[in-house]
Amino acid sequence: MRRFAFPLFAAAMLLLPLAPVPDFWIAQGCTIGLYSLVTLGLVLLTGVAGLTSFGQAAFVGIGAYSAAFMTVKLAASPWLALGAGIAIAVLAALVLGAITLRMSGHYLPLATIAWGLALNYTMANMDWLGKYDGLIGVPTLTLGRIDFGTGRGLYALIWAFALVAALGVQHLLDSRPGRAIRALKSGSTMAEAMGVSTFRYKLVIFVIAAVLAAVSGWLFAFFQRTVNPTPFALGKGIEYLFMAVLGGVTNVWGAFLGAAVVKLVDDQLQVLLPQLLGTSGSFETIVFGVVLVATLKYAPDGLWSFVERWLPAGRRARTWGEAPALPARGKPAAGQPLLEVQAVRKQFGGLVAVNDVSFDIQAGELVALIGPNGAGKSTTFNLITGVLGLSAGGVRLRGESVGGLPSREIAARGVSRTFQHVKMIPDMTVLENVALGGHLRGRSGSLRAMLRLDRAEERQLFAEAERQLQRIGMQDAMHEMAGNLAMGPQRLMEIARALCSDPSLLLLDEPAAGLRHKEKQALADVLRQLKAEGMSLLLVEHDMDFVMGLADRIVVMEFGTRLMVGTPAEVQASPAVRAAYLGTEH
Repeated sequence: MRRFAFPLFAAAMLLLPLAPVPDFWIAQGCTIGLYSLVTLGLVLLTGVAGLTSFGQAAFVGIGAYSAAFMTVKLAASPWLALGAGIAIAVLAALVLGAITLRMSGHYLPLATIAWGLALNYTMANMDWLGKYDGLIGVPTLTLGRIDFGTGRGLYALIWAFALVAALGVQHLLDSRPGRAIRALKSGSTMAEAMGVSTFRYKLVIFVIAAVLAAVSGWLFAFFQRTVNPTPFALGKGIEYLFMAVLGGVTNVWGAFLGAAVVKLVDDQLQVLLPQLLGTSGSFETIVFGVVLVATLKYAPDGLWSFVERWLPAGRRARTWGEAPALPARGKPAAGQPLLEVQAVRKQFGGLVAVNDVSFDIQAGELVALIGPNGAGKSTTFNLITGVLGLSAGGVRLRGESVGGLPSREIAARGVSRTFQHVKMIPDMTVLENVALGGHLRGRSGSLRAMLRLDRAEERQLFAEAERQLQRIGMQDAMHEMAGNLAMGPQRLMEIARALCSDPSLLLLDEPAAGLRHKEKQALADVLRQLKAEGMSLLLVEHDMDFVMGLADRIVVMEFGTRLMVGTPAEVQASPAVRAAYLGTEH
């Protein structure tokens, strides 16, 4: 049923001007379409990627003022004004994004408020932009001999832009770059370990959101035929964010629902509240404030979550059955030096967490790094994978120094990993989560994804993801939402995701943590299978019993230092190891 929803909705909205509806409702539809364009950008930016922006109204102003200035002052083509508005918005987004997107926590929203105010006051204080009076006399929008006017013709154009934008954003989210974007919300550590340049994708969606807002502003100028700073103030930016949250900030169609509800209810409240209260005022703002609090409390996924119950998502059609295999990485021959950890050291202020630890791994070998809690195992692991920077020492992979490189660059050289605490995207399927692991094996960018020119590569990535799920015995769960899995299958899914990158070395950070006995046995079987296939593994664990039957060699750590390196039998016989684990040598 869901696949017919968009065509039906698009047909209804585009054919509405042909119906005998009053011009008032056509004007309302125009406004909803304009709001939806801006809110779409916020769904992508805030709902999907987790980057809160209060400044989108300023980008609407850039598009509107570009249209008004070029058509009124320069008598230029409105379509040339569209190009200019988009270009200015992209330039502004690149500059502002480069400054603000490296911020986190509450600093990013504060920064968007600051530059939103700055851009708005700039518009309001420029003589050549008419200051607070703005620019009047904007001509109607024409294309050749077609004059769209300000009514039904312009309505059709606004909705054509809005629907195409929605389809493009939907295509983007269902793609290689879309999976990378959806990984941003859970933090950068997992995404970077999969080879995703998180800053680059943040900048990409920031620019896309700015372009959508600028296009809305450009259309707004020809709809109102006058432009002044008021509609582009900070308050409007907050209203756009409210629309996204109310409609469903994580869903493309929540943008349309939120824009429609806010516009229609706002108009009704402006009439009803003064009648009820016997006095005039902006009381609708108070009502919307209460509604927002109630939405966040009782419907955090927005109103669209209630609509979605009637439009259940079906399984992804399996279209990748005959897809050619992705190119494979050249692997070192068994027994060749693969990883060399050379006296690595990590110091946090006066605390030395890892103190001159050295060991090596040969191709085809399973090495376990063990020790009691607090021994420095995970810190050493993070130094190898680039999550933490080295204070001293070095790491070499296949003879090449990788110490100090960002984790995505180490991933590109053939190192893949899992995490001590499972990191995944719970609202994506198991198949999509695993396909994220193949990010570095694809090349299609955001524009190709939006235009749906990436389907051949997508089929290859999904075929590889399914192959890795089959490899670990999870192919039957590939259409399950990842957040619905128990801990054991989640850890196996993480291993499949890591394998999807075709690594030379697979690093597993405490994969048995929190697992029941049978789940540990299933995990051990998978690791034995991978080793038998020639995979090189570094296993970080504190559970000695789990690794004794798996590892070729074991590195034992205690208090951030290397206690010993040896075979499982040698480690079991060591009094020093017994003392480290049991507190006694007897």
